[in-house]
Amino acid sequence: MTTTPTRLGRGFYWQELRPGERFLTYGRTITSADISTFVGLAGMIEILFTNAEYRRTESAIKGEPSPGALVFSVAEALSLNATAQETGLAFLGLSSLDIKGPVQAGDTLDVEIEILEVRQESKGDRGLVRTRNTVRNQEGRDVMVYEPLRLMMGRPE
Repeated sequence: MTTTPTRLGRGFYWQELRPGERFLTYGRTITSADISTFVGLAGMIEILFTNAEYRRTESAIKGEPSPGALVFSVAEALSLNATAQETGLAFLGLSSLDIKGPVQAGDTLDVEIEILEVRQESKGDRGLVRTRNTVRNQEGRDVMVYEPLRLMMGRPE
């Protein structure tokens, strides 16, 4: 007898989410290579990200800082892989994005996702889901908090 296996890792349909629910992603370490690749790809050739000697001798920020845009991108990847794989349809915007602290090469980030709002979209088979995503480093410190709104698939009939 042949059966189709259940695929693991699929995200939630909007009807399965309730305000107040919380989820925690796996962690991901930000590496020097991540920062270098992101800075090069984005064209962020600011001296803070491209000159180690400047950071060591003149900058108020020591170490190897990560751009906030990279932190946001990594947090989004962690969040989507945890909650919206195959079921997320569109990122519709942010009601807020606050950077709370620095992220350096070697920091490991995870994201706590709290469901704030779930409602049916006008087409009926889709839903709007707003979350509060709190990004924390390995010491448990908040480094970013943002509230995205997503369009999510509905449960198949």
